[in-house]
Amino acid sequence: MFKPLIFYIGLRYTRAKRRTQFISFITLTSVLGIALGVTALITVLSVMNGFEAELRERILGMTAHATVTGKYGELYDWPEAENRLKNFPHIEGTAPFITGQVMINAERRVSGTLVNGISPEYESRVSEVGAKMIAGHLSDLVPGQYGIVLGAELAGYLGVVLGDKVTVISPQINSTPAGVIPRMRRFTVVGVFQVGMYEYDRNMALIHIDDAAKLFRMDGAVSGLRIKLDDLFNAPKITRELATALYDDYRVSDWTQAHSNFFKAIRTEKTVMFIILLLIVAVAAFNIVSTLVMVVTDKRGDIAILKTQGLTSVSVMGIFIVLGTVIGVVGTVIGTVGGILLALNADAIVKRIEEFFHVNFMPADVYYISQLPSKLVWSDVYTIAGMAFVLSLLATIYPAWQAAKVNPAEVLRYE
Repeated sequence: MFKPLIFYIGLRYTRAKRRTQFISFITLTSVLGIALGVTALITVLSVMNGFEAELRERILGMTAHATVTGKYGELYDWPEAENRLKNFPHIEGTAPFITGQVMINAERRVSGTLVNGISPEYESRVSEVGAKMIAGHLSDLVPGQYGIVLGAELAGYLGVVLGDKVTVISPQINSTPAGVIPRMRRFTVVGVFQVGMYEYDRNMALIHIDDAAKLFRMDGAVSGLRIKLDDLFNAPKITRELATALYDDYRVSDWTQAHSNFFKAIRTEKTVMFIILLLIVAVAAFNIVSTLVMVVTDKRGDIAILKTQGLTSVSVMGIFIVLGTVIGVVGTVIGTVGGILLALNADAIVKRIEEFFHVNFMPADVYYISQLPSKLVWSDVYTIAGMAFVLSLLATIYPAWQAAKVNPAEVLRYE
């Protein structure tokens, strides 16, 4: 079917003659349509991959890859649990924590907040909050001095800075002669962190784990152990193995369970965008149908002559399949190269556009991610290029079949 003669004729039909300029223009638009569709698809998916990676990094900078707690939400023998975890593969670090919901009051402002009791010397093993401090240091959390580190948005809402006092109100209650009153403790702001996620910057505060134990009356217990793994993407498998190794003494969870809905939403959005943009590629690919139909109509005489000289119907189909495939391959290659270049330089290109038009698409005071992240995933590139090629190939079948049905006697009757 695909002999050298077939390739020669198919490639020859890609070159325009003076009377077929319009057909050549339609061919060019088909190539450009496929190229633009593939470029857009690769670029958009790369940007979405970049956003997903950036959000995952920021979330996991504050959230443990895995967590070990007791059966009833408290862990009394955490040093023993930590010793058992030390010999387990894939674990890079552990840190105890105490967590609880409180109200924080400063002057006339009150906010519900999640308070995490941490040990500063252990915390660097499992999170990057120490590197996200914009004021003060985690080491300023000293047991017994009741210091507190606030998220930047929370500190801004309360209107406090380093050295200011805030009142932390615990849901625990005290029974006094005057009646039942909530537990309250005055804390001094010793630090402010900013990780770039509103959920944490607005709704989280850190205190020393010893102070948290007194505030929540933990009596020597902790809420659990936070664990950092060597491969966060393999967290579900590792945590299942860990749960099996620890038997029923502890409860084990991982970050995919805590943020499953968020990342499922991102993956769903990515899938929908892929389908929508793939339709653009499909429309451009099926422009090949109209192009080839016009070529078949224009070349009916040539087809009839070739058939009278012994060319089979299958070979005639091959000519137009070669022609359509060349259009698809050229468009796919151009689009793939353009998409890769755009994906690798998306941030720089956006900056140049912003400078030229004097605009700011993602101002830092509105968006936490003020740069356009882009992450090129080669498997996506291969998938997009392959699907564009397949769609282009499928688009050649009908026009090629119509060319094979040309009857030489009818065409040459009036020649």
